[in-house]
Amino acid sequence: MKDERERKADAHFMCSDSERATFEAGIKLGTIYHQFVGVPLNTDNVETLERAMEAGSMVQPFVDSVKVRIDRTKLREKVNEFGYVSLTGDMLDVSIVVKYNDTVVEAAMKFVKEMNYPLMFVSRIVKGGKDAAHS
Repeated sequence: MKDERERKADAHFMCSDSERATFEAGIKLGTIYHQFVGVPLNTDNVETLERAMEAGSMVQPFVDSVKVRIDRTKLREKVNEFGYVSLTGDMLDVSIVVKYNDTVVEAAMKFVKEMNYPLMFVSRIVKGGKDAAHS
């Protein structure tokens, strides 16, 4: 059930439910990347940071689930002489599920080696129980 704030926001979106769900997923992934890249971490706080990133995403509208994984191998490889590293995009592996009305969007952020880039992408759209990416 939508609250008054969501109904007011809906009036500003001139798009389909699938497009809105996709937009919302992109906003959430962008928030994770731009808010947390650069944060100092080490093996002692990496799990805490992952859970904090997930918890921060879960309070945003329409988020059904989120999973954040920081690559421990890259973390250990990059640790400096002070015992920590700054989080970089190539260390992030994020999956998120956003539900807007009867549309579910599964999106992710993963480092794609052949592109040398932490790519954010839509992996699946399901509308009304029907896979929109394959219908």
